[in-house]
Amino acid sequence: MGKNFAKKWAGRLVLPLLCAALLCAFSACGGQANAESADAARLRPDVAIVIDGVKQTFYNVNGQQVHPILYEGTTYLPVRAIGELMGKNVDWNEDTKTVSLGGARTTPAASGTPDAQARAQDITVEVRDDFTVVVDGTARTFADAKGQAVYPVLYNGSTYLPVRAVGELMGKSVAWDSASNTVTLSGGTVTDADSFSGGNGGTPAGSSGGAAGLLTLEDAKAKALAYAGVSASDATFTQVELEWEDGRQVYEVEFYTTDGKEYDYELDAKTGAVIAFDYDAESYTPPSGERITQAKAQEIALSKVPGAAASHIVKLELDYDDGVAVYEVEIIYNGMEYEMEINASTGAVIEFEAEAIRH
Repeated sequence: MGKNFAKKWAGRLVLPLLCAALLCAFSACGGQANAESADAARLRPDVAIVIDGVKQTFYNVNGQQVHPILYEGTTYLPVRAIGELMGKNVDWNEDTKTVSLGGARTTPAASGTPDAQARAQDITVEVRDDFTVVVDGTARTFADAKGQAVYPVLYNGSTYLPVRAVGELMGKSVAWDSASNTVTLSGGTVTDADSFSGGNGGTPAGSSGGAAGLLTLEDAKAKALAYAGVSASDATFTQVELEWEDGRQVYEVEFYTTDGKEYDYELDAKTGAVIAFDYDAESYTPPSGERITQAKAQEIALSKVPGAAASHIVKLELDYDDGVAVYEVEIIYNGMEYEMEINASTGAVIEFEAEAIRH
């Protein structure tokens, strides 16, 4: 009787345990994370979108009007319609989950009949962190005002991006008028997105700045070259990208020169001020000779930090790096920390780093 009782209850436990195992496989118990998440949002046909003084009405490819969406306090706009305004073709690749904007637009803008019955209502959108947005061959990522990553959302077959990201793509500043429920994008002209994050885009004609008062890509390149004292003809850029760091936008600029030196700059995207700087000339092979004095090394180091004095040097000592005698120098001056290596035989600065001191 005891054995039969045990068998009976063992059988009753199998199904619940199996169900629990299956549920666990699709939950936090270690199952795969979904690339999409269904979140509550609100359809907002009552929100007007004005771009350079013109009120815009958006339609999908089937001629149906599509409306702004409010999600987590941010207005989202349809990507394909924005592509029309930018004069770019919009392509969707189902295999790679990629929406691409690029090339001169070859198809007419979508048209349709305004949806007079549209009303504000609660909806469900899919947040798609698996979608990739590519503009003129460059994959783009987007962030909110706090520097937190934001992703496209999908609703009724249309991909949407937050209006802040749309303004960045179009090179326009974004404003919100709560009295009239109006989002305004203005300033500059429609430009290639490469002007804002990499590539070789330039400043659009008639424009002197980037999106929302930021430096343009060309401005950032020019400032980095000026700081390094390198002419454009002697430099090859390997990276010029607009990024977020510690809640502010910065340009990451990297280039190397014809003599094999490499420069890395991090610039404030609004002011152009140097936040961090790294110079590397390890490929430089110095000729043999007598060592320079510590006093000479100090003189060379201070010449690289205009305004600094000997009292700002916190380290100056002779060391060896891969068998080469070098002076290691650290200077703290005017809110910046500088570190450099000076070849003890030639006086050449073979490494140089500068970084803003964060309090």
